[in-house]
Amino acid sequence: MKRGRPGPLSRGTAERALVSVDSGGGTGTAGTGGSGGGGAAAPCQAEERDPSRLWHVTLSVSGPRTPLAEVRRGLEQLANDHPFLLTSRYAVDHAEVRYWEEARDVHDAAAMALRLWGEHRSTAGLPPWETVGLEVIDRATYHQRLAEGYGPPPAVPVGVHPF
Repeated sequence: MKRGRPGPLSRGTAERALVSVDSGGGTGTAGTGGSGGGGAAAPCQAEERDPSRLWHVTLSVSGPRTPLAEVRRGLEQLANDHPFLLTSRYAVDHAEVRYWEEARDVHDAAAMALRLWGEHRSTAGLPPWETVGLEVIDRATYHQRLAEGYGPPPAVPVGVHPF
C-alpha cells in the first residue's frame, strides 16, 4: 500500500511515498525507494513481516533493601508509563511485574522485557535492582495453564500490591 500527498510532485521528485523503517535485524535498508532516483518504491516490508503476537511476561527483580513506600511509588509510576502492566507485587528487597507485551516472536518479547526495569529505573524512580527471573509465554499457553489450574493466575487484582 502506498500513501502520498495528493497533487503534483515538487522539486523533481519522481514518486513520493511513506516508507517504513525496518527495526529488525533484516537485510532491508531504511528509506528504500522513497524519493529521488526515479525508481519505483520497494514493496511494503510490513506486509512481508510476521504479524506481532501477545506474550505474557513475568519479570522478577531483586536487590538491596529499599523502603516499601519508595518501591510502591516506583511501581505505580511504572504502571503509568507502561500501559500493559497487569500486576506488580513487591517487598523491601524484590518485586514481580506481570504484563502483556506485543512482539513478533519470543526473542523480541524477552529482549524488551529484559530492558524494561533498566530503561524505566530513573524515570519511574525504581530501586537499583537487577533482573533475577524472566518468563515469557504466548497467549495460548497462558490460557491453557489457567484452564488446567497451573501457571500464573492473577494472585491479586490488577495494580500494585505487597507480597
